[in-house]
Amino acid sequence: MIAVTGIGWLTRKGYGCLISKVNETHEGFETLYSYFKHKSYFSCPVKNFSRFDTISKMTCFSAALALKDASISYSVKHKQDIGIFGANEAGCLESNMNYFQDYIESGRILARGNLFIYTLPSIPMAEASIHFGLSGPLLHLFFNEKRIPSLLSFAGKSITEGEIPSILAVSAEENNALCFVLQTEDAVSAGKSLSLESVIVAADKSNFSEIITALTGLA
Repeated sequence: MIAVTGIGWLTRKGYGCLISKVNETHEGFETLYSYFKHKSYFSCPVKNFSRFDTISKMTCFSAALALKDASISYSVKHKQDIGIFGANEAGCLESNMNYFQDYIESGRILARGNLFIYTLPSIPMAEASIHFGLSGPLLHLFFNEKRIPSLLSFAGKSITEGEIPSILAVSAEENNALCFVLQTEDAVSAGKSLSLESVIVAADKSNFSEIITALTGLA
C-alpha cells in the first residue's frame, strides 16, 4: 500500500499543509522566503534562491511544506533516499521566453547566464533535490490529460515496483503548486496519512481551488 503522508500547496497569495491543517496568507515570495527560514520550513538558506525562476521557487516552497506536513526533516549533510517527480502544463516555456527576450534586448549577441539555467523543465526539481538532499531519481513528466492524477499514479507505480521508497510528486505552475509526499507503509512514521487512491480521486478536478477543497475534505 502507498500512503500520502504530506501535501503542501502554494499560490501567489497563500500556502498550506493539508494534513496538519495549516492555512496561511502571504505577501510575496521575498517575505515568504524569510518567513520559511524563520519558521524552519527551510532548515538552511536555499542557495541562489533570489535568481530562481518562478516555477523553481514554487517547487521549493511546496516541497518544503509537504516535507513539513509529513514530519520529514532534512539537513545539508544528510542525503535521503527520496525521489522527486514533477509535471506541469507548459514546462519551462515562460523561462525560455524570458531568456530569449533578454537575448533580443541584448542585440542578439548574448543573454544572461542566470536566465539560461532555467530553460530546462527539470531544473526546478534539480534545485529542490539539491537543497533538500534528495538522492533518489529525478524526472520531469508530461501528461496529455489529468496531469496531477497521472503524476500521482506514475509515482505510486514507481514505488510499488521497488524503484524508491519515497517520492515527492510536484505539480508547479507560475501561479500555484502542489507537492505530495508518497511513501511505502514501511517508510511511514507515526502520524496521519491518506491512501494514494483517495488522493488521486480528490485531485481529479478541473481547477486548483477545487482540488484543494477536495483534498482538504480528505484530511
